[in-house]
Amino acid sequence: MLMKKVWMWVLVATLALSTIACSTTSGVKANYIGISMPTKSSERWVRDGENMVKAFKRLGYKTDLQYAEDVVENQVSQIENMIAKGVDLLVIAPIYGETLSEVLKLADEQGIEVISYDRLIMNSPHISYYATFDNYQVGVLQGKYIEERLGLKEGKGPCNIELFAGSPDDNNAPFFFEGALSVLQPYINKGQLVVKSGQTDFNQVATLRWDGEVAQKRMDDLLSAHYSTETVDAVLSPYDGISIGVISSLRGVGYERGKMPVITGQDAELASIKSILAGYQTQTVFKDTRRLAEQAVNMAEAILKGEKPEINDTSTYDNGVKVVPSYLLPPVSVDRSNYEEILIDSGYYLRRDLK
Repeated sequence: MLMKKVWMWVLVATLALSTIACSTTSGVKANYIGISMPTKSSERWVRDGENMVKAFKRLGYKTDLQYAEDVVENQVSQIENMIAKGVDLLVIAPIYGETLSEVLKLADEQGIEVISYDRLIMNSPHISYYATFDNYQVGVLQGKYIEERLGLKEGKGPCNIELFAGSPDDNNAPFFFEGALSVLQPYINKGQLVVKSGQTDFNQVATLRWDGEVAQKRMDDLLSAHYSTETVDAVLSPYDGISIGVISSLRGVGYERGKMPVITGQDAELASIKSILAGYQTQTVFKDTRRLAEQAVNMAEAILKGEKPEINDTSTYDNGVKVVPSYLLPPVSVDRSNYEEILIDSGYYLRRDLK
């Protein structure tokens, strides 16, 4: 009888310990990451979001990915909901960098750190880190491509060029433009490059929301006003969506493939790679969003572990309140000569994607 009681107590104790162990294991809270992207209308943001979700899930983190469709109020509301749902960290690519101060203050009050993703969030102290590409270098690559294709170093010219810039509410847009002008402005000053419209100031050439239709309308106006008897030799376009709009305008007045101006771009979007292969767009700047997503995930993991993330820039990105510690990835120029090596061989696109 005594032996029976002893075994009963052993069994009870074992079950109790087992229950405690199970509840401890199952009770571990998975880190919960809020990811706020600006829009699904651009292929690259879709890839960014998907890449981050995959990377976070591999680490066992829960994610909440939201797209605001370029409506600022949507983005603010979505971030508020993420905070209310108890996210542990936020990764945000802002639509407009100036509009998130209040919601980020709320995040800070909840102890939620924020990584600004590819676009810098402005005028808020509540940004921990910034993951992006070397945006000035993006513009340099575009400017150098035009320089090379037009033979400007060899003294060729004069050549007609028109300039486009990105959205004035995106902190990256001036970096792209200034990088390109660091190469092109000396040729404009010497008369080797001629801007027939006279529009060379960022505010004159900016394209709100990076909208291809806005760019197409502006190019229509430029062609009508300044190129009835002249031809355009180059167009500085900062982004593939703008390039597509510019090309539509040029084709509308008779420019054909093989006779298009040199037209730059950015993001290596599938439609633009096809356009390059078809002889319309000339170049794009590839920013490997897989690497950027990986960098943001690495930053997040370090923060959640109480460690300092890897950074390589502590001086460039002042958001008006603080200089945000950043990690800058290198961009790569892509055209017909190297697209296979850069995009196909790396697995970014499959060959069948380009048909």
